[in-house]
Amino acid sequence: MSSPANVGDLTMALRRGDYLADRGLATAAHVAMSLHRPLLLEGEPGVGKTEIAKVLAGVLGRDLIRLQCYEGIDTNQALYEWDYARQLLHIRALSERGLADESAVDRLFGPRFLLERPLLQALRAGDRAVLLIDEIDRADDEFEAFLLEMLSDFQISIPEVGTIVAEKPPIVILTSNRTRELHDALKRRCMYHWIDYPSLEQEIEIVTVRQPGVSVELASKVVQAVHRLREMDLAKPPGVAETIDWARTLEFLGETTLTAESAEFTLGSVLKEREDIELAKENIDEITSVT
Repeated sequence: MSSPANVGDLTMALRRGDYLADRGLATAAHVAMSLHRPLLLEGEPGVGKTEIAKVLAGVLGRDLIRLQCYEGIDTNQALYEWDYARQLLHIRALSERGLADESAVDRLFGPRFLLERPLLQALRAGDRAVLLIDEIDRADDEFEAFLLEMLSDFQISIPEVGTIVAEKPPIVILTSNRTRELHDALKRRCMYHWIDYPSLEQEIEIVTVRQPGVSVELASKVVQAVHRLREMDLAKPPGVAETIDWARTLEFLGETTLTAESAEFTLGSVLKEREDIELAKENIDEITSVT
């Protein structure tokens, strides 16, 4: 599928993938795609930052290439590694044939000996790919600086090979949970959008779209309870992903509504910290009250 022509088309395309984007997010994504700029998404965990990249790849018929960031990630994990075993076999073959001229040595560091990692895969795939750089805030400052060349010019310099440039840029989406502040140099290269928690009505629709077996009544009760949980002093407030999990769990158990009892024994679907669960249990009647 070609890229959507406008914001409305992109919104509908995402909806076909069961992703309900508000106009602000759809506009940011459309502008980023049209102007070939990376899109930086920040927000609380579980609000759909990673999911939009997956859905975009699906509805546009592109490959999803994911780089999961973590503390200590370096270029070997993100860009390329040399296939030393293959190089050694090649050296042995050259030696047996008595080939040791300069051109033979140069070929030892050719592209065929590169093991592609996500960034190099995305550059070579170009507009056939969606590159997801997930949780960039978990990487360190040096890795963030390393990304600047790619985010600016969709190219990467490899000393032994030269500069590799994408013929047509891939869609690039970066996500951050704000465990640390990102540098201005990276932000300037991206379109930016903050994904907030959806409204009550939006979240009910999201649950029923993503879990068609869940009734509107059950979805409504669950979403109301989740919104009350988010108002509490929790270590980790639930995201939309947890709302969906809670509704799916209750539906699987045959519950048609949310009661204090059913909520209490399924809190592990929506809360992931012991202290949060204990606090919720102490206020379970208020959390599940009917409005």
